[in-house]
Amino acid sequence: MKADNQVLTDSKAFALRIIRLYNYLKEEKQVYVLSKQILRSGTSIGANIRESVNAQSRMDFINKLNIALKEANETEYWLELLHESDYLDDKQFESIYKIVAKSQQL
Repeated sequence: MKADNQVLTDSKAFALRIIRLYNYLKEEKQVYVLSKQILRSGTSIGANIRESVNAQSRMDFINKLNIALKEANETEYWLELLHESDYLDDKQFESIYKIVAKSQQL
């Protein structure tokens, strides 16, 4: 794995933010179901990108990145629900949502 791969670095940093969000939601807001959903999808993005590094073929590489894209889309959905149900205020939502929304444009 290349140490200078920005996508790997960014997706891992995002997963760490998702883990912190999960802990906040669970401990401060007592949101259990939604917090588990966002933990699963938000950390899966980086896991699939990481898997793509050692893909067995070009198709396998593309498949792993497509799965990561789908997980990013799902994570957007959970973030929107958390915001619209007032578990995340505007500032909290915008600070993390802009990262996952940007990944959808790549």
